[in-house]
Parts: sequence; structure tokens; C-alpha cells
Amino acid sequence: MNIALKEVDYEQPQADASGSVCATKHAWARVPEEPGPAERAALKDKIRRLLKEKNAVMVSHYYVHPDLQDLAEATGGLVSDSLEMARFGRDHAAQTLVVSGVRFMGETAKILSPEKRVLMPDLDATCSLDLGCPADEFGAFCDAHPDRTVVVYANTSAAVKARSDWLVTSSCALDIVKALKDKGHKILWAPDRHLGGYIQRETGADMLMWNGACIVHNEFKAVELKYLMQQHPAAKVLVHPESPSEVVALADAVGSTSAILKAAHEMDADMFIVATDNGMMHKLRALNPGKLFLEAPTAGNSATCKSCAHCPWMAMNSLADVARVLETGANEIFVDPAIIPRARLPIDRMLAFTSALKGGLDAGSLVPNIGAA
Repeated sequence: MNIALKEVDYEQPQADASGSVCATKHAWARVPEEPGPAERAALKDKIRRLLKEKNAVMVSHYYVHPDLQDLAEATGGLVSDSLEMARFGRDHAAQTLVVSGVRFMGETAKILSPEKRVLMPDLDATCSLDLGCPADEFGAFCDAHPDRTVVVYANTSAAVKARSDWLVTSSCALDIVKALKDKGHKILWAPDRHLGGYIQRETGADMLMWNGACIVHNEFKAVELKYLMQQHPAAKVLVHPESPSEVVALADAVGSTSAILKAAHEMDADMFIVATDNGMMHKLRALNPGKLFLEAPTAGNSATCKSCAHCPWMAMNSLADVARVLETGANEIFVDPAIIPRARLPIDRMLAFTSALKGGLDAGSLVPNIGAA
């Protein structure tokens, strides 16, 4: 199969007053060719067979190709966000996990399941937030601000996680940061400046930001969104908080992938404009067959398309590569055993916090007062 190279240029954030900066200048991705109907069916059958033979399970992110989402669920796997994927893999009896997503997701799965084999369709599938937060530069940033509690987003490398005190996802970040604020913590946040800004506005926490951004969510345009809203006044607007603040301000609901799914199901509306990766559209439409979902615009009037909101690295995942890694054992994820315990600590703190929150317990009691041992 021929693989096309796709260059993805995007605006590089400049260093701010704190000196933190997203260091990536451009991104690239290999875009697999779409298989024909016969090849697609044959690959799905092959993957089903290999999953059984290899005692393996598929976990797929909402942003990958619909075929990979559907096949994961059809074979007893999971489609979800990065942490739920990793937690599902940890608790599943399978000894091999096939993670369709981007590299930090495979690393997180390995951190939570070091005894299992974790395979990925393409090891070069990465994330601009991860790329833009190199561990050595981030470590120096942390060292320059030792009075701050380090909170990092899931979209980071194992090495960055190992440098943090708390890990968060977009679904629990508000609760955890508020609890930290209430206990007197000043926060060093990384890597997404838009998500960090949203949390800071909502909680009033003292937050020092790393200057990173998602190349997909960063491209949503408020001026174009307003125009689309005028065309569809009955539509409700669903926005992921990795989007610019001007876009978030227009939302009827702001939240993680799971929160967007929940809002679409529960809100009294038949039409939605969605500002997140368009890979989400598959699950939104499947779960809400009577509703219409429109992609939020990422470009202005001069652009050839109004929305190109899809992560180029998520697009690198393919049926052919899933079959290949299952058959050969290629593309295994390894994490330095020396950093796994330290990288797992902030994850376990988050899991304990969210478990207490769901159980109606005092999750805030798990956060130490500032200065406490």
C-alpha cells in the first residue's frame, strides 16, 4: 500500500513572559489509503481472528477511523478517551492491548499495565501537545518554579507525567484544580494553554501556563462559528475546552469527549454544532440517529474548506496496520521501567480522586494542604 505524506503547518506559539513555549514548528503524518470494500471486509475478519489467537483486545479513541471504533466494540474492546482506554486495558484479562490512537495513549496504557504487551498501529502517530512539551525543557520550567504544584494534562509523554504531581483529563481537570486551589496550591499547568485558561477562568486558581496548543482545536474560529450559528439559530453549540476562549464563550455546553456525548444526548435540541475533532461525529451520529451534527468551522472565507478539524496523527491508524501488528508483534510500546512508578503516581492520584467523586465521598480530602507532607 502506498503511503502519502501529509505536511500539516500551523501557527507556532511564541514564548510568553514566563519563558514557556510550544517548541514544535510543523507536523507531518502518513495518511493511509482507504481500502476497498473487499479488502476492508477481509482485514476485519483477519483482525477478529488474530485478536482471539493472540489473547488481545482493541481499544480505540473517538478520533480514529470509524472502522477502528466499530471493530473495537464489536470484538469486546472499548471506544473512549485516553484514560478510560488505559484503565480498560489494565482491567481486561487480555495480555496484549492494541491501542488505536496516538503515542501518549499507548504509553499511558503501558504505565498502567507494565506486564502486558501494548501495540500501536503506527508508532509515529503523536500529538502536538506532547511534541510541544519536551521533558527536559519542561523539567527546567518546573525547577524554576519549585513552589508550584505541577498539574499536567493526559496528552503528555511518560517522562512529563513522571515530573508531575497530578494528572488530569478534560473531564476531571476542573474538580481537581478547584480542590488544589481550595487547599492553597499554586499551580504550574501544562501543556494546553486553552484548556488551562478555561480552568483558570472557571476556578480562579493561580496558574502558571506552559504555552502549548492542539493543532486541531486551536484552529476553530469564533467569527466563522458566529456566522454558522446565524445560519442555524436553533442549533446548540458543543465545544471542547482545548478550543480558543472566544470559541468557548459561544458554547451552550463545554466539556470533554464524554461530556460532549452526554450533552448531545440530553439537551433539548435536534441540531448541534460541534467544536472538536470530527472523529467524534461517528459516535455522536450513531448514538443520536434523529439529530443533525455540524462541524464547527476552522477556516475563514478564503479557505477551500470551512472545517478540516481532524488530527493528522489520528488518521494514521488503519485496519491494515492493526492486522500487521497483531500478526507480527511489531510496534510495541516500551516505557523506561525506572520512570513507570513515578509516572503512575499522578495517574493513581487522579483515579483515586475521581473514584471518590463518583462515589459521593469527599474527594477534596485526598488533596493535601499546601505545606503538608
